[in-house]
Amino acid sequence: MKTLLIVWHSRTGAARAMAEAAEAAAKGERGARVDSRRAEAATAEDLLAADGYLFVCPENLASMSGAMKEFFDRTYYPILDRIQGRPYAVLIAAGSDGEGAARQIARIAAGWRLRPAAEPVIVCTHAQTPEAILAEKQLSAKALAPCAELGQALAAGLVLGIF
Repeated sequence: MKTLLIVWHSRTGAARAMAEAAEAAAKGERGARVDSRRAEAATAEDLLAADGYLFVCPENLASMSGAMKEFFDRTYYPILDRIQGRPYAVLIAAGSDGEGAARQIARIAAGWRLRPAAEPVIVCTHAQTPEAILAEKQLSAKALAPCAELGQALAAGLVLGIF
């Protein structure tokens, strides 16, 4: 049994919905175990126990969310040189482009020497006013489809030994 760890943070619901879509699709893959953890609760032990990773968060002020950054800060050194070569992918909820958060996660993953399994999936909510940014998000099935596809593909790749 191969384990996919999904680590996520969400304040307004978009990234949570993305993580849930990926999780549901990944759980449909025979031979895959899916462990989904809020960033605040995820540990170095969770990372060590997994065969691959999906990191999911919003982009805030052109950066990954603070809770996701804190997760990486807390777990980075305890597992350094212990998970190299494992695959990862990224889902970003963004009001505009999401590239800043994706770059930050890619740099951390490069330090861990993880292998990217796919290009980041960025779902743009187009929230640009304070009210829209802070509002609870409802993503369409069309917006969530690439998240589900990535979750399923990552789980399948782990089971088949592609990654």
